[in-house]
Amino acid sequence: MLGCPCCWFFRVALAAAALLRPEQRARLLVARSAPRARSQAPGSLKCFLGSLKMEMTEMTGVSLKRGSVAVEDNDSVAPGEAKRQKVSECCPTKGQDGLENNSLASSEKVPGPPKTAGEGKKNSDPRSEEEEEEEEEEDGLSEEGEGEEEAESFANMMKHGLTELDVGITKFVSSHQGFSGILKERYSDFVVHEIGKDGRISHLSDLSVPVDEEDPSEDVFTVLTAEEKQRLEELQLFKNKETSVAIEVIEDTKEKRTVIHQAIKSLFPGLETKTEDREGKKYIVAYHAAGKKALANPRKHSWPKSRGSYCHFVLYKENKDTMDAINLLSKYLRVKPNIFSYMGTKDKRAITVQEIAVLKITAQRLAHLNKCLMNFKLGNFSYQKNPLKLGELQGNHFTVVLRNITGTDDQVEQAMNSLKEIGFINYYGMQRFGTTAVPTYQVGRAILQNSWAEVMDLILKPRSGAEKGYLVKCREEWAKTKDPAAALRKLPVKRCVEGQLLRGLSKYGLKNIVSAFGIIPRNNRLMYIHSYQSYVWNNMVSKRIEEYGLNPVPGDLVLKGATAACIEEDDVNNYSIHDVVMPLPGFDVIYPQHKISEAYREMLTADNLDIDNMRHKIRDYSLSGAYRKIIIRPQNVSWEVVAYDDPKIPLFNTDVDNLEGKPPPVFASEGKYRALKMDFSLPPSTYATMAIREVLKMDTSIKNQTQLNTTWLR
Repeated sequence: MLGCPCCWFFRVALAAAALLRPEQRARLLVARSAPRARSQAPGSLKCFLGSLKMEMTEMTGVSLKRGSVAVEDNDSVAPGEAKRQKVSECCPTKGQDGLENNSLASSEKVPGPPKTAGEGKKNSDPRSEEEEEEEEEEDGLSEEGEGEEEAESFANMMKHGLTELDVGITKFVSSHQGFSGILKERYSDFVVHEIGKDGRISHLSDLSVPVDEEDPSEDVFTVLTAEEKQRLEELQLFKNKETSVAIEVIEDTKEKRTVIHQAIKSLFPGLETKTEDREGKKYIVAYHAAGKKALANPRKHSWPKSRGSYCHFVLYKENKDTMDAINLLSKYLRVKPNIFSYMGTKDKRAITVQEIAVLKITAQRLAHLNKCLMNFKLGNFSYQKNPLKLGELQGNHFTVVLRNITGTDDQVEQAMNSLKEIGFINYYGMQRFGTTAVPTYQVGRAILQNSWAEVMDLILKPRSGAEKGYLVKCREEWAKTKDPAAALRKLPVKRCVEGQLLRGLSKYGLKNIVSAFGIIPRNNRLMYIHSYQSYVWNNMVSKRIEEYGLNPVPGDLVLKGATAACIEEDDVNNYSIHDVVMPLPGFDVIYPQHKISEAYREMLTADNLDIDNMRHKIRDYSLSGAYRKIIIRPQNVSWEVVAYDDPKIPLFNTDVDNLEGKPPPVFASEGKYRALKMDFSLPPSTYATMAIREVLKMDTSIKNQTQLNTTWLR
């Protein structure tokens, strides 16, 4: 990935350019051809900070350099790590590439409550009209083919983004001097292991399949031809008018017929089979037994009663988020995504390990996917009675490498000891608020104000900042015509928020924006108002720390069971700053009994909201509120500084490396570069980026970093 400094340099340029407008591309070819001195090492470029797409308790690609910036394209894979999905006989016969963009594609990606797989698909038809339409859409906008643009324009465009100051992130808790480091120079520098409700850290350590006499033989995966699989898939998904598919048994034996029966039933849920004689030949006839609902509801009679209904397994994945991974697994298994369950979503640009459960799919079938998919491994199979539930996890354990650090050993020691002993401010990270000139909290505020024309305008109006060309054209069409159908035609990818809203406006009209907005999946709609709550919380916590410092004071809130209570003056010494919580605004919370309570009221009043009435006329948008600790102290903190010469080498082993018996890396006492390897555990809903921010002592926003140096690609 980083064979030479200039390769890394140009990869950064292309990644940045992938977000820009088509009409600006012509001049980049000149920039690409400009020579660079070989003495310019990757870590010494003056502009390295990544695009900072941060997920809750996880982050996307970032290069953190003090006073400098690097832009990484989180939707592309570095050349040294790119791996194409491998297609084999067990894979679907059609639509292999249709799932890469199956998650919400929007100019306003923000994390919120984890989505349930299959959320918002209420139609019982396995393939709704919208799904069929979108499968035929041409993305046509590959990051590689589009990414030739003038880099200085990117830096100029990012001036319209947000800084940490804009969203209330202003304070640090430690006193050490900050230093530079590159985060996610490789996505394998960031590894997340889920911590289950029992406190056990998930690891992929066993690829074997539990022995089960009722499992069919391995022949079920090879007995059907590619053509037969395609016909059966079309029958299963109601793609044609056939009511059955007949497969001739060439070598007619009872054993052969049994294998074909098993193959169809196990590989194509919802289909039943029977044997028929036709003109002296044996045929296995496949047909629908339970109508269109059968695809979503696996057959009950085909599952042994003594076996738990759910197969739990550990999913190891590289450079793919949880929803994309589940959509891909469901496509290869030919089942609905909503039969999968999980405890939390994990970010894309990382290696992540988490537990997944799936309803009535055998470990044998799941293990077979290890032969079909790259960047995935499934293992540690077991059968359980119950699925997994969102939020049941205790948190996540992180292994993070900051490469090419500039801090001295003393600086690193001070920074890491502070993180271990004090912790960091539990701010909501920058990605919570979007990456364009229209922050998501502004949309959330308009929803809470019941200002639906403003909601529509904020989402659809032209905006400054880095966006894909098709979104720019869509916004321009909307501004010119206010015709949702015409603007929608400018979008080749209609799964984004803009496309969903335009589809709703086309259906319900401009006078019924509430219903049009309701077409967007519920969790994605709620992301906007959660973003506003986060915006208020960040600002209030900064005020609280500025006013009272890092000690509890009378009037602060602490949790007692599931409810919050104010600290009385006599009890102050019984608590530490790590006990103090602050409320996200809502109708079911109390506020601190000191100056910060009035600050909450003033902020919401300035936004034309009534802090005493946070119920909305639309129930979904009523905010009950919640409590969040203001300081988080990571657990299981450890670190080491290592020396290395080759920026391409991995600096620790992954679970797959250990399974393959690879020896751990050996480090020299001295090297060209130094890296800080960190291990720590965080509770759910916590941004690991904010922990890194506290160590490095720097603003993590794209806007701030690009303004520090706008000549980074000249």
